[in-house]
Amino acid sequence: MPKLSVPVHHLFSSLLILAVFVANSCIGSTNAFVPHYNSKNVLLPSGIYVTKSQTSSTSLAGIGSVISRVRDSVTSKERSRDDLKIGIAGFYDRSSKLWEEVWGEHMHHGYYVPANRTDHKQAQIDLIDQVLLWAGVPEPNGQNVAELPKKIVDVGCGIGGSSRHIARKYSCTADGITLSPYQAQRGNELAKEQGLEKFCRFQVADALDQPFKDNTFDLVWSLESGEHMPDKKKFVNELFRVATPGGRIIIVTWCHRDLKEGEEGLTKKEEKLLAKINRAYYLPKWCSVDDYVSILEENGAVDIRREDWSYIIAPFWKAVIQSSLNFKSIIGLLKSGFSTQRGAYAMLLMLRGFNMGLIKFGLITCAKPYEME
Repeated sequence: MPKLSVPVHHLFSSLLILAVFVANSCIGSTNAFVPHYNSKNVLLPSGIYVTKSQTSSTSLAGIGSVISRVRDSVTSKERSRDDLKIGIAGFYDRSSKLWEEVWGEHMHHGYYVPANRTDHKQAQIDLIDQVLLWAGVPEPNGQNVAELPKKIVDVGCGIGGSSRHIARKYSCTADGITLSPYQAQRGNELAKEQGLEKFCRFQVADALDQPFKDNTFDLVWSLESGEHMPDKKKFVNELFRVATPGGRIIIVTWCHRDLKEGEEGLTKKEEKLLAKINRAYYLPKWCSVDDYVSILEENGAVDIRREDWSYIIAPFWKAVIQSSLNFKSIIGLLKSGFSTQRGAYAMLLMLRGFNMGLIKFGLITCAKPYEME
């Protein structure tokens, strides 16, 4: 597997940008609690006037909140499930517009075969097609027309790039769910712009409690969203529940390495690195591809297959870092808020984990049996 080395100027630029971001964030947070007086009242940043005494208590509460968040970030404190839901929605509400401006409608990695390809947006589309091919989903111009997907669900749909591509490819319907109101709205806007509003629908919903009936979709698709799920067993159970008998389930997700024989867990160094990444990207604890396979087996899944595509998506990281080193992207990051800026810096931590062999880009697929025991 190729090692992803980060050029020194990229590292320096990223750290410099991060320092500016943190400074701006701290200054902004401090200013938010500095009272601006008129003769009688105080005007808060929201435009609401309150008394001076009210402002004092508000200032103290606000400062305490900032200190608490900084402490939790430094210690990489694990978030609760409710905090994760709120944080994930907010993170993608703030960052999705910037990502679309730089990378387009597909919010996932690319397929780099050959490794030196530079058509990055096409590489993202190719990843969808190659995953479908790997999972055994028939091509629309093939002989197995009866096995083509008719209804798909995109779990963790982003702004709907995968959903619209698959709907267009197979002339099927697609339902996408996300925790981000911005992403759901933008997904529907793009579906309308592309003439797919009758085929694609996007809504805010929890992947662990999906708003669909049992046995609804013959293709259940989850591309780079499983890592956000705090309860992997419930996540897989929901994918299984909404799949039709005989339906295909595809999970493409970031995982930690499989444990070696005799290992009871990851090393402290590995756990510490993942904890830092979790704080930046609003992630719960990680699991391995082995863990996913075990959960699928417990559900009675058939035709389970797995593969490590870490080396196939590896060049995408360099492309993303390179794309951030221009004036437009830097201005966009400055406007996007601290959580997006912290996420940009955390890419360096992801690279470190990737180069250590800790972080893997895993593919898992299976079919739901026609008859459940």
